Amino acid sequence: MAGRHFHGAEINLEEQFMSRRRFLRASALLGASAGMSGFGAMSARAQGASQTGDGPFRILMSGYGPPNTSFSLALKRIGDRLEEKFQDQVDVRYVYNIMELGYRGLEILRLVEEGVLTLGYQSSSYLTDRVPDLGLVDLPFIFSDNTTARASMDGRLGELLTSSIEAATDYRVLGYFENGLRHISNRVRPVRLPSDLEGLKIRVLPSQVHARTFELLGAEPEIMDLSEAIERVKAGTLDAQENPFANTVTYGVHNFHRFHTASNHFYISRPIFLHRPTFESWPVELQLEMQEAVRDAVLFQRGLKDGEEEAAATAIREEGGEILELTPEEVQAFIDAVNPIYDEARDQYSRELLELVDLQV
Repeated sequence: MAGRHFHGAEINLEEQFMSRRRFLRASALLGASAGMSGFGAMSARAQGASQTGDGPFRILMSGYGPPNTSFSLALKRIGDRLEEKFQDQVDVRYVYNIMELGYRGLEILRLVEEGVLTLGYQSSSYLTDRVPDLGLVDLPFIFSDNTTARASMDGRLGELLTSSIEAATDYRVLGYFENGLRHISNRVRPVRLPSDLEGLKIRVLPSQVHARTFELLGAEPEIMDLSEAIERVKAGTLDAQENPFANTVTYGVHNFHRFHTASNHFYISRPIFLHRPTFESWPVELQLEMQEAVRDAVLFQRGLKDGEEEAAATAIREEGGEILELTPEEVQAFIDAVNPIYDEARDQYSRELLELVDLQV
């Protein structure tokens, strides 16, 4: 792995990040990097080592969930593969949950694009303001099951969305983790029909498509970051939210929401993106191995996700929660209620994109 160059962003990271409160918690999360000065120092040292050729390629990967989630375990699988192949030529480090350091979940986008982090993931909805094509896969009820959705994201649809993301950002996208099919939870009443959502304040991802969907369903959608949503659920100032069961349990929402509806209304992917200048500065063999490692990790993560959903449903019931399974007629009532959004989509997206999700022009 000769001829190393690093073209990461020139950022005064010590000044930018050392003022963060709760910084001392970083040492526990960074494991082997305990004693180093957090994101800033690690990124700065990584740039210095790569520019001078005096050390391994340091790779800092991060997410926004506990270490035992499928996403964190998949990051570790990527790192283990790289270390097994390249030994001391790479130095892989992890920050599994940036929210434990006082960051908001959405900030992972900036941290990667600025080169502070090498690799991260985030729900695609967070990029819809910059990449409008991603709004297509935010549409409700376009995927009926995980198998269909995975095939689409691994096929032509995923290729087109990847191209759109890379054209609008400084990311290199190597694959898509599965956030999965999403369900409604709330603290007020059971939800079987759209009318049951009337007047409920519900948190949605930063997607106008999501907000529009819940407006059509009669709820009062509020776009907010995950960290804020968790605080408001705990405070009782937010009536409802929507997430896969695994996320609902991971972030403790099931401790506050009794009523859960297996609505399967959205399917969300989490693109896995790297800081493009860093990735492109690596030797070809490291680039190729990272691509293979991510492909393997995607399959691994999706396999774990199925089990996570089952375990989370059990945890919800053990906490006293109720999970309602909708009849076909009840599902159709939701689809009928959001029907105007499909007409709106036909005016927003290309013919090829629409046909890939079976929305004819």
